[in-house]
Order: sequence, then C-alpha cells, then structure tokens
Amino acid sequence: MNELDQARERISAIDTEMARLFTERMAQAEIIAQYKKQNGLQVHDEATESDIIEKKRLLVDDPAMQDYYIPFIKKVMDLSKDYQNRLLQGMKIAYNGVPGAFAYIAARKAYPTAELIPYPDFESAYRACEDGLVDAVILPVENSFAGDIDNVMDLAFSGNLYINMMTDLPVTQNLLGLKGADKHTIKTVASHPNALAQCSRYIHENGFEQQQTANTAVAAKFVAESRDMTLGAIASEETARLYGLDIIERHINSTENNTTRFATFSRTRNDSIRKGRKYEHFVLMFTVPNEAGALAKTLNIIGSHGFNMSNLHSRPMKGLLWNYYFYIELEGNIKSEDGDDLLRQLGTVCDKLKLLGTY
Repeated sequence: MNELDQARERISAIDTEMARLFTERMAQAEIIAQYKKQNGLQVHDEATESDIIEKKRLLVDDPAMQDYYIPFIKKVMDLSKDYQNRLLQGMKIAYNGVPGAFAYIAARKAYPTAELIPYPDFESAYRACEDGLVDAVILPVENSFAGDIDNVMDLAFSGNLYINMMTDLPVTQNLLGLKGADKHTIKTVASHPNALAQCSRYIHENGFEQQQTANTAVAAKFVAESRDMTLGAIASEETARLYGLDIIERHINSTENNTTRFATFSRTRNDSIRKGRKYEHFVLMFTVPNEAGALAKTLNIIGSHGFNMSNLHSRPMKGLLWNYYFYIELEGNIKSEDGDDLLRQLGTVCDKLKLLGTY
C-alpha cells in the first residue's frame, strides 16, 4: 500500500470516528434544547458562542490550522443550533397583544421557530406561564423613553416566574391610517399608553386627541375595522402591512433613541451560568424595613462586592402605604464567591429578597 492509499485509509477511519462523535455531540445538543425549553432560553446565545469559539481555537496549536478549524467548529455549532431549533418548534411562547405588536416582534426575534400565543393583557400572559399552558412568556420591562412598565414589575415581584433572558428591540413608531387618509384628516390617535408617551411631542404639535388601547397592534386593528378616516394608530410598520393601513408618517418618536427591553420569564431559574464567565447580569428584587438608612445599607453591600448597578427602580407595595419594593439589575456573575456572599449579606438586611433571574 502506497502513501496515498495509507492516507486515504487513515482519513476513512477518522471519518468513522468523527461520525460517531458527531452523533454523540448532537445527542448532547438535544439535552441542551430540552433545558432551554424548560428555562425559556433562546437557541442563539452570541456571548456564549464567542467564549466557546475562543476556547476551541486554543485547542489547535498551529496558527495556519486555526484558520481552518474555526470555520469548521462554527459550522458544527450552526448545525447544532439548527437541530435545537427543530426540536423546539413545539415550544409555546406567550406575549401580550396580537400579531404585529412589538411584543410579537420581540418574541419572533427571540424564538424564530416557536409557536407564539397571544394574550389580551400582561397578567393573563404571565399567569399562562405560571399555570404551565406555555413554556415561557415575553413581556416588556422598560422603554428607554417612557421608563419602566409598572404592571410587569408588579407581576415580577408578586409572581413565581424567573427572568432568564433580555431582548432589546429598537422601536420605531409610525402614524397609520386608512388608505386615503392623511395627517390633516386624522383627529384622534389610538395606541398603547407607552406608545402615546413615546410620541407625545408629535401628538401635541398636531393637536391630536388620544385614545388608549391594550397595545399598538390592537390600535391598528381597531382603526382598520372602524373605517373612520379621522382615526389614526401609532404602531409598527409590520402592523400596517398586517392590517392593510397606510403609513402616513414614519418615525414619529419624540426621541431617536427609543428601545424597549423585553424580559423572558419561565417557571425555573436558569442555573447554567458558569463561574468565571463574563458578560453576565442578574436581577434582584427586595424590600427593606421602613426606616432611615435601610436602602443605603443594601446599596453599600452591593458596592462592597464589586457589582456594578445598571438599573434601579422602586415601586409602591399594594396595600401598604409608603412602603416600596426595589428592582435592581447588576452586572457580574452571581455564580461566584462574591455572589454567594452578596446574597448572604443582603439576606440579613432585607425583609424580602428574590433572585429574579440571570441572563
């Protein structure tokens, strides 16, 4: 047997072993897919994939071979993601609204192959996940212009679900109307209160009356069915296509920077975060005694452990006058010695402490 035949025989043996390992790898991908379904996680995780690829690169010493190995491992990971997406096609994701709403767009962005289930309001969507009717629920928690979404914050505090993912969706609001309508025929604009707030300057400048609806897509559907040329909707471009409306004027946000953050809630907390991994965030909700300096104590504890606070909100507690709960997002890995000690120390000064989730 010459050298060529020997090399080909060796490659054939390697291919046989690679096929066995590939099958074993995909079996592990199936386990990962089931975990992601249980925890409401999306298949694609850019930060995790970047970490993995960098570690895989170091397995190959020859820089010339690295140029070929990296595309190879990326292709294997793409196949794994495709397989996971196929397995998760039966995943059910709840959202508030109707097709075309920004929550629908965010859910489709996060879960491109899942079945999206609409609910009429935040609470019914949240409860559907609590009751096991869906695998996860995606709800808005904050808009860069209008601020936090109070009802969702209250559900997060009182409910039993955990945040396992955040999805940022740039929001462009448009004035929609029936075909033939223009800005001069419109007298009243309908939309969700947050969308109306995001376009307050435009509404004021044009002297429009306002009508609140459950969400932006509901407003567009309402205008389409009304056949009233004096009614307009503030909603997305996709909504205009869905309900056969004209876009009378685009990008009517009061500010260029208009992004809504959507949180994915599920019944179990994602505990797959590895110690030492970068790019992690976590969310805490807590109450403190109604006494001077109580909040300062918690913030001092957080600061002393080196976690950067990226977001802090307070909300009044229902039924308890002048009592508040707090929602705080922190940069860092809670799965660390500092994280363990942080939770232990906060537990000594907080009346109620909840690790709402990691992402």
